[in-house]
Amino acid sequence: MPYALPAARVLGLTLVLLSAAPTALAAEGWSVVPAAGGTAGGRPSVYAEGAPGTVLQDAVSVLNPGARPLTVRLRGAAADSTAGRGSTVRERPGGAGAWIAFAGHADGRRTAVRELSVRVPARTRADVPFTIGVPAGAAPGDHPGAIVASGGGRVSAVRVQLRVAGPALSALTVEHVSVGGGRISYELVNRGTTVLAPRLAVHADGVFATLLDRGPRALPVELPPGRRVTLHEPWTDPPALDAADVRLTVTAAGGVRSTATASVRFVAWGPVAGAAAALVALLGALSVVRHRGRGGERRPWRPGRPARDGSSGEQSGTEVELTGAVS
Repeated sequence: MPYALPAARVLGLTLVLLSAAPTALAAEGWSVVPAAGGTAGGRPSVYAEGAPGTVLQDAVSVLNPGARPLTVRLRGAAADSTAGRGSTVRERPGGAGAWIAFAGHADGRRTAVRELSVRVPARTRADVPFTIGVPAGAAPGDHPGAIVASGGGRVSAVRVQLRVAGPALSALTVEHVSVGGGRISYELVNRGTTVLAPRLAVHADGVFATLLDRGPRALPVELPPGRRVTLHEPWTDPPALDAADVRLTVTAAGGVRSTATASVRFVAWGPVAGAAAALVALLGALSVVRHRGRGGERRPWRPGRPARDGSSGEQSGTEVELTGAVS
C-alpha cells in the first residue's frame, strides 16, 4: 500500500529471479502488475490516497519469463476506466499522469523522471518504484491514472486509483443537445469530485405521438472529476415530417441527476421540393389563362357604312377639329 513521503525519495530498482515462470506468463510474454508488497495475493490495481501537497510511493513489477533479456519503457498517464470492461485503461492527457515519476539519472545524479527504461534479464522480475506527487492545489476526489509499459511490440498497463483527501461531491451536467445525421449528440461534464458512471434515458415527443422512449441504461464511460466528453445516441428512423421535443436524463450514484432538452423539426425536403415545383407551375398556368380572359381578341378596324349626315356611322372618342370661316 502506498505511503506518504516527506520528500520525493524513490527506492532503487529490485531484480528477483523467477524460479519457475507461470505457464500463462510464458505463453503471453512479459507482464506488468502491481508489486506484491508482502501481500499473499496479487493486487488488481494500485490504490493511493493522500492530502494535497503529499508524496505517495508504490511500485510495479515487470515479469520476464522468457529466455531473453527484455527492455520495457514505463511512464505515467491519466486514464479513464472503460465501464463494464474490467481493468481496461484508456489514456487521456493531463491529470494524474503528470504527477507520477520514476527514479532516473541526470548529470550523474539520481532524479525524478516521467519515463524510465528498465532492462529485465531472462526469467527475472524487476520491481520498479514510483512516486505520486499530489499538487498542493489538487481538487479533492478521485483522479484515475495508470502506469503504462511498452516493449517487445506490446503495451500493457496497471491502473492507479488515486484519491485526494477532501469532501466528496457528486455532480454531473448534460449539455449541448442536438439532433441530426441519424443521431442525438450531447456532452456530459463531471462537475464534482468523484468518478461517475452515468446512466442515460431518452424521451422524444412528436406532435401526435411519442417518438422515443428509452429507459435508463449504463453508458460505456467513466467520468473523472472535471472531465467533459461528447457522446452520441443513435436515432436511425426519425419521422419524415414532424416536430419533436427531445429530453435526455442522466443519472449516477450519489443522487446525481441532470436533464437537458432540444427541439427539432423533421421535413422530407424531396417531396416538399416536388410539390413546390408543381404549385409554381400551376400558378403560372392560371396566370396565363386569367390574362387572356381579361384582354380578349383585338379585331382590325373596318370603315362603316356612311350615314345620311355624311358621317361614317362609327362613334369614336377622338376629338374633331373644325375649320372654315365663321359668319
